[in-house]
Amino acid sequence: MSHLMSFNTVTPKQFTRNNQSKARFYSGLHTALGATVTVIGLVSGNQALACATCGCSLSSDGALGYSTGSGWGISLDESFIDQNQLRTGRGTISQAQVQTISGQEVENQTINRYLTLGLSYSYDADWNFKLLTPYIDRSHTTYGTDATLPLTPDQISSANVSGLGDMKLIASYQGLLPTHNLGLQFGVKLPTGDYGGPSTSNPNDIAGLGQVGRNPVAFGAAGNSGSTYLDTSLNAGNGSTDLIIGAYYFQAISQNFDAFINGQYQFSAKHQLNQTGADYRPGNQSTMSFGMRYEADPQIVPQLQVNITTKSSDQGALADTTDTSGTVAYLSPGLSMSVIKNMQIYGFLQLPIYSQLGGYQLFPHYTATVGMSYHF
Repeated sequence: MSHLMSFNTVTPKQFTRNNQSKARFYSGLHTALGATVTVIGLVSGNQALACATCGCSLSSDGALGYSTGSGWGISLDESFIDQNQLRTGRGTISQAQVQTISGQEVENQTINRYLTLGLSYSYDADWNFKLLTPYIDRSHTTYGTDATLPLTPDQISSANVSGLGDMKLIASYQGLLPTHNLGLQFGVKLPTGDYGGPSTSNPNDIAGLGQVGRNPVAFGAAGNSGSTYLDTSLNAGNGSTDLIIGAYYFQAISQNFDAFINGQYQFSAKHQLNQTGADYRPGNQSTMSFGMRYEADPQIVPQLQVNITTKSSDQGALADTTDTSGTVAYLSPGLSMSVIKNMQIYGFLQLPIYSQLGGYQLFPHYTATVGMSYHF
């Protein structure tokens, strides 16, 4: 029988309050930082900005602890993200101000709910394989690009997205050290969710008169954008097959405190929407998280994370190339609890502490995540 290993399950003698333990931690942290920064650095250069407002950046591995046992595991988590404020750069901007910019869409609100089912298998202490299957429930409202002042409810168009999202398969190898607390990750994101938009034969973007992709969502008939297709980036999937690389490190730094750091880089290797004049390629994305867990009582573990996401602009004729880039950071307090043997539940609140957004984007005041994990 396997079980979820918390950060302090490597031999307790390694984690006493002494200088030798701290020296090992900082030496290992230096190695992990080097690997993680290498991952994050792949997205630097001309891709210094990215969009990070539609997805949850919380590290569930950091919340529950990395596994060093063998066997199967199942997890389920739900994230809620209400994007209800317009931002540009590092500040807010009113809808009325955005309306004065020629050709600029005036977005109203996007509410995202993500339900993700995870299935993992650890062959031994070195290898772990995880399949993540998301279900997307999203509502989006906008005044469109033809908004007039004053902005009135009759100008609002709405669309609803619900269905399977893009699945991920991730392999983790943590046999680099005898303590199995430094790992590398390799994975793929598959285009399993519905995606698409208008075809080149549909220059006026009228729903039902020509489309590319698989079951793209359209706005309802009301409002300035009525009966047109929803933004390609807001569908349940995006038609892209992405490759994922990452690194992580975890270590107890004293008798009661554990720490971790991880990073991932995700980029499109193949995109289904590749037709001339109707193409779409999602921007590359990097994430980095670090945090601490207070393990004085292993049954109830207060935690604190910092989550940073950077993603470059989407590209292509169906992409919003000006409003999909930025860097965001969240401070994420949370708590995990052991409820029965081999089962944990957790909850986190993510509070934005930094944003540098390209163009004009909807942004949340907070995000919330709850989840559970069971290993057997």
